[in-house]
Amino acid sequence: MYPEHIDIEYFRQFKKFIEKLVKRGHRFIIVTGGGKLARNYQNALSAIVRADDWNKDMVGIQATRANAYLLRGILKDSDPVVINETDKPKKIKYPITVGSGDTPGHSTDYDSILLADFYGANQVIIAGKPSHVFDKDFVHHDDAKPFDYLSWKEYRAIFSKKWTPGFGSPVDPIGAKLAEKKGIKAIIINGRDLKNFERAILGKDFKGTVIS
Repeated sequence: MYPEHIDIEYFRQFKKFIEKLVKRGHRFIIVTGGGKLARNYQNALSAIVRADDWNKDMVGIQATRANAYLLRGILKDSDPVVINETDKPKKIKYPITVGSGDTPGHSTDYDSILLADFYGANQVIIAGKPSHVFDKDFVHHDDAKPFDYLSWKEYRAIFSKKWTPGFGSPVDPIGAKLAEKKGIKAIIINGRDLKNFERAILGKDFKGTVIS
């Protein structure tokens, strides 16, 4: 039932990338999304029954957990326990901690921002498919223009404020509301460009959108 293709080479490169930065003294909390696996399950559910949002969220959450345990197993020096209850954060004892989805009603964007607030981080890096926040759907519009910077007020004016499972914005609306309230900055980058990812982590010039 799981997807036949997992990008093994990307995971190898991501492992090297994170472990290199850990050797330099960096520490990470990495929260995995559900990605295509979650959407496949949600679409299958909806094709068979008239699924409500709670059930679609729940299958999406299980996809985030499968992804989290895969990543946790790959990364050296990672905490053996995956954080999957963000209302019960624990003391960080390992250089790498992996988290997954928690409860229905939001995506792992919200979980990442909640954990950032709890552990005193002032920013999160959301490394998904889009390289930026765009003024329109970049997949269907070749003239979509990227933003380098947005305030949370500007960002929230672009996207719906209501959460639905599979919502396609760079930061889900519940997470965006929390980030604005807590004063947490989000950096949106394409997660496959690891050189650019490293520049964002190190505070160097990078390609992406800053929301604050």
